[in-house]
Amino acid sequence: MAQVTLDVNGRPYVVGCEDGQEQHLVDLARLFDRQVRQVSQEMGQLGETRLFLMGALLLADELSDMKMRMSALQAELARHQSDRARIETRAATALESAAKRIEKLADEVE
Repeated sequence: MAQVTLDVNGRPYVVGCEDGQEQHLVDLARLFDRQVRQVSQEMGQLGETRLFLMGALLLADELSDMKMRMSALQAELARHQSDRARIETRAATALESAAKRIEKLADEVE
């Protein structure tokens, strides 16, 4: 197991993680650090626990919003796929009908 030192709000935190996940964890810590620093600027100095809680809640709110948007986009995609399938079925039926008419006309001409 690897260990990585993360800097959040100017303080180092040593955290264990799976080998190979160090950079991902550093990136996540940077995201959290930006959120915590933003909360600190907007709300003034809070205790570290409260500051971290507010930062985590804001990130959780963003995550929740993105999940709702993703769900709406998935529903829209499903509707488009269903519409496409209906259109393809109608097109195939029209092509079959046209082919039958062409065959009938060809038989009449011969």
